[in-house]
This record gives sequence, structure tokens and C-alpha cells, in this order.
Amino acid sequence: MNKKILITYFSATGTTKKAASMLAKVADADLFEIEPEEPYTKADLDWMNKKSRSTLEMSNSSSRPKIKNHLDNLKEYDIIFLGFPIWWYTAPTIIKTFLESYDFTNKKIILFATSGGSNLGKTENDLRPCAPNAIWEGGKVINGANENMIKSWLESLNI
Repeated sequence: MNKKILITYFSATGTTKKAASMLAKVADADLFEIEPEEPYTKADLDWMNKKSRSTLEMSNSSSRPKIKNHLDNLKEYDIIFLGFPIWWYTAPTIIKTFLESYDFTNKKIILFATSGGSNLGKTENDLRPCAPNAIWEGGKVINGANENMIKSWLESLNI
């Protein structure tokens, strides 16, 4: 059976978008960008400012930033790669908004992230409750990955 793959991602600065685009190319997959209803500004992303938007969102476990666009055809996909930058050692809260907006029952979710120095840490555990009926399969930080590295990772996933 040929599995249909979707690469979906949130990117605040373009780094994760670049990784997602490469992953979609190598996996021959469709691509969907999770876009916030209100785009993040440079000031919003200032993690050193305790009053910046990203800091306030990440310090509030019930924060669910609104998403501008909607994916109409999730049912078509068997495997969903979900990408994002690591914020405060986990996924940005907009990823929870995305997961809670759809039914992922029996969909395989594979995380990928970009980070300035963190690994995925507790991310999968943080996200699992948002899509409890999904099939979760770990993930990987793919900073600076090239097509050969992505290809090797995909081969190791046996998809």
C-alpha cells in the first residue's frame, strides 16, 4: 500500500519552512504551512522579554493562538510530519491549536523541529493529549539537514 504523506509546519522566521520544503521534496509529499491569524513580529519572538507574545503564550498552558488557514483534506493522508521551531524546550502553542482542530485518529504523526540548541525533549509528551488517537512515532531535530540526511532519516522510518 502506498502511504500518502503530508508535511505540515509552523515557521516563525523561515528556518522551519526551509527544512519542511526539503523534507517534502525528498519524501515526495504535500506541504501545508500552519499560519497564525496574527503573524509574529520580531518583538513577539523576543524570548528574553518576559512580556513578549511568544513568552506569554508559552507560559500559559491554555494558550491556543488562532490559525489563519484550514486544511480541508486531512482525511487523505496516512502520515503527517509535523514541524516547528523549538520554543522553551517544546513546540509552540500554535501546534496544539493545529492538533486540536482536526481528527488524527489512526494517522501517524512524526515530529520534526528546528532549534538553536535544544532537542525534542518533552515535546511528544506535551502534544500527545492534543491528538490522543493518533499513532505517534518520535521525531527528529533537523537543523542544517541536507537531502541525503533527510533521505537516510526517511529510510530509517521505513515509510
